[in-house]
Amino acid sequence: MNTLATRRSIMTLYSGTDCVMSHACRIVLHEKDIECEVVYTDPSDTCQELADFNPYYETPTLVDRDLILYDPTIINEYLDERLPHPPLMPVDPVSRAKQRLMIMRLNRDWFNSIRALQADTKDRAAHKILRDGLISISPLFTEQEFAMGDEYSLVDVILAPLLWRLPSLNITLPKQAQLVEAYAEKLFAREAFQASMSDTERDLRGF
Repeated sequence: MNTLATRRSIMTLYSGTDCVMSHACRIVLHEKDIECEVVYTDPSDTCQELADFNPYYETPTLVDRDLILYDPTIINEYLDERLPHPPLMPVDPVSRAKQRLMIMRLNRDWFNSIRALQADTKDRAAHKILRDGLISISPLFTEQEFAMGDEYSLVDVILAPLLWRLPSLNITLPKQAQLVEAYAEKLFAREAFQASMSDTERDLRGF
């Protein structure tokens, strides 16, 4: 049996080595304790398998037998629904809609800035968007443990990789955002987060 056929018989995640959204998908895999092969690639690689599965040649891409998914939000929701314990999305439709809206806003407002800073760490506009945004959410953590309340969720899953990368992007949070720093350390201490990191991501903080 060839390699491609073998990988299609088990769940496989094609992941960037320093890709925020790939990192989020890896966190979900470990939170759910899902058996999955992670294949690391990056834009400079020539990975024919990824090209066969994803017309955009992007990570993350999830292959689960005959199902192929290549949007990180869809991947994470699929994993949460496929293995519902522990749940990472609320049960009621109003709370689920609020969580989806928050993820959409993070993708639109913050992750574009992350990509800009990964290309140029001196991008002042991107710095300001992220720094001001993190300051603005700091008051949340005076009343709740996690981003959407007292339960760990998919919003926390995608915030964790962003927060981990702040030092490598030359972003230092001011005193007004000390609660965000404490929140970040709580996310980093989770076993799933520690297990999810690539060697490249560990090196971002000298681990």
